[in-house]
Amino acid sequence: MKVIFIGDIVGSIGREAVEKYLPRLKKKYTPDVVIANGENAAAGRGITQKIYQQLLQVGVDVITMGNHTWDNKDIYEFIDDAEYLIRPANFSEEAPGKGMVQITKNGVTLTVINLHGRVFLPPHEDPFAMADALVAEAHKTSPLVFVDFHAEVTSEKIALGWHLDGRVSAVVGTHTHVQTADSRIYPGGTAYITDVGMTGPYDEILGMKKESVIYKFKTNLPSRFEVPKDGREVLSGFYVEIDDQTGKALHCERIYINEDYPFQG
Repeated sequence: MKVIFIGDIVGSIGREAVEKYLPRLKKKYTPDVVIANGENAAAGRGITQKIYQQLLQVGVDVITMGNHTWDNKDIYEFIDDAEYLIRPANFSEEAPGKGMVQITKNGVTLTVINLHGRVFLPPHEDPFAMADALVAEAHKTSPLVFVDFHAEVTSEKIALGWHLDGRVSAVVGTHTHVQTADSRIYPGGTAYITDVGMTGPYDEILGMKKESVIYKFKTNLPSRFEVPKDGREVLSGFYVEIDDQTGKALHCERIYINEDYPFQG
C-alpha cells in the first residue's frame, strides 16, 4: 500500500494548495490512501463540515485533528457522523467523535490512529498506553497501521516512534508546522518523521501573519494572530510505501513544495 500524508492544512491558502498539488502528487506517487491533518483548515482554528466535505472531494481519504479540534463549534454538529474524520484518541472518553478509523483499498486495510501529546499542551490521557490498546485492536484486522502524533515536543514524538517501532507502519509528527529532516525507517520497519510540516502560507510564521507574531516577540504584549487569505503557498507531506502482508514500511520520503522548491513530477 502507498500512503501520502499531508501536513497541517492552514486556512484557505492551505486548502487551495491541496487542491492544486494533490492531483499532481497522485499522478507521481499513485497512492492508495491520502491522509491530511485538518485541525487548522478553518482559518487556522478547527474545521467545518463544508471544509471536511471539500477535502474529501479533492481526494483526501482520512482527516486527522489535534489541539484545535474544538475551536470551531461547527464540529460538534457533524463529527459523530463524519466517517473519515478522527480526533486524538486520548481525549476524554466523553468527547464526541473517534480516534481511529479503518479504510480498505484494493483489498488491503489500513488503520489510521490520531494521538495527542501531553508535554507543553493541555493534559490528556496517556498517548503511549492509548497507542498500545489501539494498535492491538487494529492488528485484529490488519498489520497496516498509520499514526499521526500531534505533539509539541520533539523528544515525545521520537519516544512514541521508538515505542511503536515494529508494531505500526508509520508514525508521523504534526503540530509544530516546520518540516524536520529526520525521516527514516526504524529497525523494526516503522517509517518516522518528527514533523511533517505545514500546508499553508509560505511567507508567514507558522501560517499566521508575521507582523503580529513579530510584534508579540518584540513587546511581550498580546497580539491577535490571523491567517492571511492570499499569498504564496507551501505544501508539506510524507510518502510511505508499506508491505501489504507484514505492515512494514519499505520506503519513505519527504514532500516539500513551494516556489523555492518547485514540484518535481
